[in-house]
Amino acid sequence: QVQLVESGGGLVQAGGSLRLSCAASGIIFRFNVMGWYRQAPGKQRELVASITTSGTSNYADSVKGRFTISRDNAKNAVVLQMNSLKPEDTAVYYCNLNNAGVNSWGQGTQVTVSS
Repeated sequence: QVQLVESGGGLVQAGGSLRLSCAASGIIFRFNVMGWYRQAPGKQRELVASITTSGTSNYADSVKGRFTISRDNAKNAVVLQMNSLKPEDTAVYYCNLNNAGVNSWGQGTQVTVSS
């Protein structure tokens, strides 16, 4: 069983920065994908960014150039650095691990960007 523990998030003014961290524990295969999703009130959960164990990253168009995802394979950890935050980035952010096709989720952390 895999567990994901998130940290970071909070309240920030527009234009500010936040950093989200997530660490995975349990049985984790060598090749996997870690990422961050978000869900705003009344909207579906959407991919924000993901990164493979080889370092290939993928971003939603809405965050390209503002967010950066990175990972530490030795620690099974992933970090999302969020800069130039906008009010529309307000959502609950969830850490995700795709481990041999099985998805695991963190508990979610609130990010609120005030205008």
